[in-house]
Amino acid sequence: MAHPGSRRMRALAVPLGLALTASLGFLPNAATAAPQDSAPAAAASADGPLLSYVVNTAPGHATVGKVKKAIAQAGGKVIVAHEQIGVIVVHSADPQFAATVRTVPGVQSAGATRTAPLKAQGTTDVGKPQKIDLPKSQLKAAGQAAKAKGEEPLEPLQWDLPAIKADKAAKVNPGSKNVTVAVIDTGVDDTHPDLKANFSAKQSANCVGGVADTSKGAWRPWNPDEDYHGTHVAGTIAAARNGVGVSGVAPGVKISAVKVSEPETSLFYAESVVCAFVFAADHGVEVTNNSYYVDPWMFNCKNDADQAAIIDAVGRAASYAQRKGAINVAAAGNSAMDLGAAQLTDTSSPNDTTPVERKVTPKTCWDVPTQLPGTVTVAASGVQKLKSYYSNYGLNQIDVAAPGGDTKQVPELPAKNGNILSTMPGGDWAYLAGTSMASPHVAGVAALVKSAHPKASPQEIQWLLKEQADNPGCPTGETTCTGTKHVNSHFGYGIVDALDAVKK
Repeated sequence: MAHPGSRRMRALAVPLGLALTASLGFLPNAATAAPQDSAPAAAASADGPLLSYVVNTAPGHATVGKVKKAIAQAGGKVIVAHEQIGVIVVHSADPQFAATVRTVPGVQSAGATRTAPLKAQGTTDVGKPQKIDLPKSQLKAAGQAAKAKGEEPLEPLQWDLPAIKADKAAKVNPGSKNVTVAVIDTGVDDTHPDLKANFSAKQSANCVGGVADTSKGAWRPWNPDEDYHGTHVAGTIAAARNGVGVSGVAPGVKISAVKVSEPETSLFYAESVVCAFVFAADHGVEVTNNSYYVDPWMFNCKNDADQAAIIDAVGRAASYAQRKGAINVAAAGNSAMDLGAAQLTDTSSPNDTTPVERKVTPKTCWDVPTQLPGTVTVAASGVQKLKSYYSNYGLNQIDVAAPGGDTKQVPELPAKNGNILSTMPGGDWAYLAGTSMASPHVAGVAALVKSAHPKASPQEIQWLLKEQADNPGCPTGETTCTGTKHVNSHFGYGIVDALDAVKK
């Protein structure tokens, strides 16, 4: 379901000889588990729509065990219990389930994770990207020039790498194979020639529905023609320097895929994201990239019981990942909103049924996981080192910025396209724009920092990202940019610097 303001994107594909595609388009966006059925199980009471819930309690086997018994009595079926963080995922068709279970001793919060009923999982082809031809002579000339300079064939089209000095950083330290970045997203095509050398299958899974499926290939996109977002993100982080296609920011590190997007709708629900953070943490991931918001609410408000439970559940999982040594990096969003404003208007929530316009207060209504404590929040910039026109911003809301693309900021030849070139399912490459594309640049630089400083904690890595960033300052006459030349609403502490990450 398309909705404005999301980090998820659709692309227009354009073959470039090597199946390179050019695109622009926004998609306005240790656990105990019950066996996962092919379709959601019916609850004890079936007088309402079958929904998914998160029930949050104190961590630990004893407390969770007591609450699970109460959940069954209240007409719910436990799908998975993350005992280490006290989050239980439940299915129920009882409209009073959440209200009932909130009265159970030991339950700290509980709420529905969606407004649309659950349904059996399945895939559907919904069409092909629109393709247009580009002269092969241009690609050939770019590839020959790149090879002469020791670059990847399509690297001359990647203006974003020199923009953060990632090309120079690769010659000093391309990143360690001991560092893994988990791409929490729509899945990753690990068979792509630019990705397969750096892909970690043992740290990958399908978390859709809340239970991790680690069977071979479960982490791949449901529909490669539509769910290409995660593969594009993965290439920006760690496409290999192997003489094929493009290069990632940290071409020497590992990438893993944790798929969290629903089939058909590509929505990211809380139970899947909770599973992803816990899985990544328990499988030794050092960095997570989060180029999405948790559906169906662009902002989750603490004064709403359901939305508060989503903040609580995802917050616990993200915090657990941080405690286990992972730094979480997240996109700021594509609505050109000031996240530091006193009030904002959200017209796209809930995006799984019927959106209703509402006023939200950012201090108490959070974009999740972007505004969770400890998360590195990333704004997007263009080739001219200006904030991308679509990027959210906000004083004391943005930590750092990175290239996300902007059609209004056009690079010099041969790059020509102002968006971000990266990998696509099926061995393709494409341009996309968004804070979705900015976040993986920062995740890649964070991986380089971790490679250079193996013992650094997530908090120390975040501090280094900020300390090393280069801030272009507020543009003259730009009224939405407030702050100083060192910290401001457009760039936070500045645009990340990959070379400093491996040298300092």
